[in-house]
Amino acid sequence: MSYILDGKRIVMGTCYYPEHWPERLWREDLRRMKETGIEVIRIAEFAWNKTEPREGEFTFDFFDRFLDLCEEEGMKVIFSTPTATPPVWLTEKYPETLNATVEGVLYRHGMRRHYNYNSPVYRGFSRRITGKLGEHYAPHPAIVGWQLDNELNCETDWFYSEADTAAFRVFLREKYGTVEALNEAWGTVFWNQDYTSFEEVYVPRRTVPGSTNPHQMLDYVRFVSQSARSFAREQAEILRRYLKPGDFITTNGLFGHLDNVELTRESLDFMTYDSYPNFAYTMNADFSDPRDLRDRKWSRNLTETRAVSPVFGIMEQQSGANGWNVSMEAPTPRPGQLTLWTMQSVAHGADYVSYFRWRTATMGTEIYWHGILDYSGRENRRLREVGEVAEKFKKLQPAAGARYRAEVAILEDYDNVWDAEIDVWHARVDKASRDALFAASQRTHTPVDHLYLDHAVPADLMKYKVLFYPHAAILTPERVKLLSDYAEAGGILVFACRTGYKDARGQCVTEKLPGLAAELSGADVTEYSFIGPDAEKVFVNWDGARFEAAVFADLLDALPGAEIEGRYEGEYFSGEGALVSCAAGRGRVYSYGSAFTEEAAGIFFEKLGVRDPYRDRLALPGEVELAVREKDGKEFAFLLNYAKTPQKVEFLRPAQDLFTGEALFGELTFPPFGVIAAEI
Repeated sequence: MSYILDGKRIVMGTCYYPEHWPERLWREDLRRMKETGIEVIRIAEFAWNKTEPREGEFTFDFFDRFLDLCEEEGMKVIFSTPTATPPVWLTEKYPETLNATVEGVLYRHGMRRHYNYNSPVYRGFSRRITGKLGEHYAPHPAIVGWQLDNELNCETDWFYSEADTAAFRVFLREKYGTVEALNEAWGTVFWNQDYTSFEEVYVPRRTVPGSTNPHQMLDYVRFVSQSARSFAREQAEILRRYLKPGDFITTNGLFGHLDNVELTRESLDFMTYDSYPNFAYTMNADFSDPRDLRDRKWSRNLTETRAVSPVFGIMEQQSGANGWNVSMEAPTPRPGQLTLWTMQSVAHGADYVSYFRWRTATMGTEIYWHGILDYSGRENRRLREVGEVAEKFKKLQPAAGARYRAEVAILEDYDNVWDAEIDVWHARVDKASRDALFAASQRTHTPVDHLYLDHAVPADLMKYKVLFYPHAAILTPERVKLLSDYAEAGGILVFACRTGYKDARGQCVTEKLPGLAAELSGADVTEYSFIGPDAEKVFVNWDGARFEAAVFADLLDALPGAEIEGRYEGEYFSGEGALVSCAAGRGRVYSYGSAFTEEAAGIFFEKLGVRDPYRDRLALPGEVELAVREKDGKEFAFLLNYAKTPQKVEFLRPAQDLFTGEALFGELTFPPFGVIAAEI
């Protein structure tokens, strides 16, 4: 059973860098951490030279001393493999280990994550340092877990080295077998792109005028994901030879071009996320939209983390101002925001929260990425607030191990996530709907989950009353079968425009749209169009509920057994079908012909019977987020006020405040950035 995620406690940690500080400060820092309520520290993710200062020369004294001190002071440790920052002696002697730009220019020493996953030389060095660290340090009693690398695919998730091209060719040979099959999958007959051997294939290179082959790009992103996963799996397999019973392996994310679900299943005991809501307040943030959710948007990232790893922690939680000397200028969190953002993580399911970092670095790129303490280490407001959070954690122990509760899930799959990144038609509708569904769920207090359909089994889907699968451009027979089984068992499924028009290669299908979803949805797409910039506004009327269509319009007809429930108003679309529904066994499937707005999403929640499921117990303003965790039949509600002003909430049934033990009933006001946690 893991020390930090045992389902019984909510644990506090921080990130610490003993190599940054005089050894005389170590004991004092550890004692101050413990006094504040911190039980666990993460170390060593950028400290390769501390154990291998020169090639093949290993020394363990530095971290031996520090770990022994941690044991003396009762501090638990997460140790990291240091492969995110290869040392200069390595990259100077072996430049083939470096990543490159799309033009082939090598990245050089002086930053981080400048290596590539596919260099056989770098893989060898990574295996060796991982094995040496695991063999020597894993038995140490202070260590309770390991972090692989740091933020896989952060800084860049594009790889263009010669080693990547060589590995890409292997990937393609294994997938397609013959170059003829590759040509067919990539549609290379278009623009005379046919290959005659795999040796002619490269990772994507600069083209004129900068266009790409979309099918090559989709396979390339799949390849990048496989490369990163393979790199992590290799380290995890080495470390597991040395782990003590109960010690865990994790890594911190989430980043792009990476199947994080498969990464977790292959290599991790659980995922940890790095949560920085203060990014919403950087100096270049757009404050023009008064309805912008700003720091509240990190709840969507936490929802995504929960989809990847139902049990998860936070490895880096915002604690101070953030920024690098070359980018990202953000203010210090206001009084209460540190607590708010911490409880945001807990509300969404994290039972381990580790603040980045204990002391603010006095040198290097991150001199403005502040931790709990400033440069001097003096007592400050943030330290006091962390101590107050630790006291709140003690009161939250009944909620430890509780799972986030939602009746609605938004379906995803990595094929469509990646396709929406490289296809601007797909991207436009996808971004609009995902932003709208999230905003509507927040402001209507309708908790939602995300669920990866490409990694799901039928039981996963049946947990939810309603599933939204907006803009599933790429559909496969296997996924359609899962969705059919869900609907026939009584579930409600919602598609949106641009569904089913591509196959797994990313090629457009020749069947009538929505392709593989036609029979299930009962819809026939007779015509489609972007709602052009010169168009009049287009609305949808659904049985008297009228709302604006967004971005795109599929004009829908109903196949036999289905019915048109909503029609367009405006443009030449007027009178055409905008919403079709069809019975499927005991359930129902809806095909919506546009992208969602926040208003449209809220109306769907209402009409499908899932909007604000706690309305009989809580009356909340839009500025307050509601998250509910459930355990052993008990429900724990977290109310999070993101506003700079006090907010009124009303408990319509008696509840108990977990922080104070007091009864809650009727109207009450809680302060700016305030948090209420209650058993309801």
